[in-house]
Amino acid sequence: MALHLPSPFQAKMKTLLGTNYDNFMKSYEQLPHAGLRVNTLKISTDAFRDLSPFELEPIPWCPTGYYTQEGERPGRHPYYHAGLYYIQEPSAMAPVELLDVTPGDLVLDLCAAPGGKSTQIAAKLQGEGLLVSNDLHPDRTKALAKNLEMYGVRNAVVLNDDPERIAGAFPEFFTKILIDAPCSGEGMFRKDESMLKYWDESSPLKFAEMQQEILDAAARMLRPGGRMVYSTCTFSPEENEAMIARFLLDHRDYEVLPIDRTHGFSPGETGWLAEQEGTDAELLQQVAGTARLWPHRVRGEGHFMAVLQRKGELTVTEDEMKTSLEMVAEPEATRPGKRGRAERPGKAQRSGTKHTPAESAAPSFQPFLEFIETHLQVKLCGYSVIYGNHIYVSPLPESRLKQLKVVRPGWYMGQLKNGRFVPGHPLATALHPHECVRCVNLSSEDGEAVRYLKGETLSITEERVRRGGDAERKGYVLVCIDGYSAGWGKWQSGMLKNEYPAGWRWTSV
Repeated sequence: MALHLPSPFQAKMKTLLGTNYDNFMKSYEQLPHAGLRVNTLKISTDAFRDLSPFELEPIPWCPTGYYTQEGERPGRHPYYHAGLYYIQEPSAMAPVELLDVTPGDLVLDLCAAPGGKSTQIAAKLQGEGLLVSNDLHPDRTKALAKNLEMYGVRNAVVLNDDPERIAGAFPEFFTKILIDAPCSGEGMFRKDESMLKYWDESSPLKFAEMQQEILDAAARMLRPGGRMVYSTCTFSPEENEAMIARFLLDHRDYEVLPIDRTHGFSPGETGWLAEQEGTDAELLQQVAGTARLWPHRVRGEGHFMAVLQRKGELTVTEDEMKTSLEMVAEPEATRPGKRGRAERPGKAQRSGTKHTPAESAAPSFQPFLEFIETHLQVKLCGYSVIYGNHIYVSPLPESRLKQLKVVRPGWYMGQLKNGRFVPGHPLATALHPHECVRCVNLSSEDGEAVRYLKGETLSITEERVRRGGDAERKGYVLVCIDGYSAGWGKWQSGMLKNEYPAGWRWTSV
């Protein structure tokens, strides 16, 4: 692989690696490794292996991750559009595994776009607890929100705000925090050669300042006994071991949980730290408990990871788990005498924005409740939030998001329009076939699924419309691909009108 690495970078790596430098450089002669991670919100790993059209090899550090073979194009298969897997670089799957998320956790993914790690966290939550996914860059939150929607995540909030502001809203709130920090990206040079043009010798120090601010803000949001994982995709010690050493010195109530050295994981590089920083032996021992993924030692790109535990006993109250028990009800903002919210989905808005009395009253919430009763067979739990005429089911009450820049306050249901409810695409993608009263199944093998994903109208016989109870044949149907939800359609008289969104449609040849 003809890759021209900057001379200052090579010199620094030679100093850092010593006798391992030649093996490191040889790794750039190899092709980068590709992988996918099964979305267990929709399908189990066993079921996916039976269904998969690809040759799969397990990734040792991720139970749901698999290497894919050169030449395979998993992004050009209907299963990708049905959200059955996320295409992800193998090393990038490791940080979330170290976060040790379990159902019921309250999780913050602080630098989340484009959403790979957020979808991994959501799968571990299995619809219980809370995921807050944030990214500081507005354009990147579009991909973040779309990926969470495609993969059927029901209990996530998407923010586009500064970590300091989020810390003010959620002091000592989260049980788990992931910081996949912005970095100089040295570990991705082999995978994405274009990153070389953004790198210079000063890059690590520029990012280190930003990383320090992010870590300090996150430290205030983790509750005692909680766990935080800090990760980067760079080799720079200034952004890795030195960052953790400084954090431990400033936050004495935190400690490093040593990472297991299996799967080819290497200890943190303490030699450079001792020479540059003059760090004491006890701190060096803690930093050695961090881990590096070197491309000449693992089948993946370069990564650094540190697991930080806040000292104390972890507690989660019953009130904090309230949304998993409460049925969706009409929000206060839509009741008689109240005014509706004017924000629209997809664009970050500060929750709690005041509006003028000239705004029209909010539309009736009743058509939405009627749609749930007549079309769905699922218990929707959470807080109803209405932005203008758009309805969400949120894992958080709207008051918790007050004054924050909100992109998605929760699971998007759809919109109220001309006295009726129009279901949104994210509602469909998060449903299972048995949760909808009408369902049509399309095959991935005969071209029918691809035609649906391209937005075409399909001829579907009445016998193929599966329905529950006394539901009419005609109306909204959940369209599935080989049994897994992909979107909405409207069936009537043998025709399936396509409701697949234009911006999501299949564009591959």
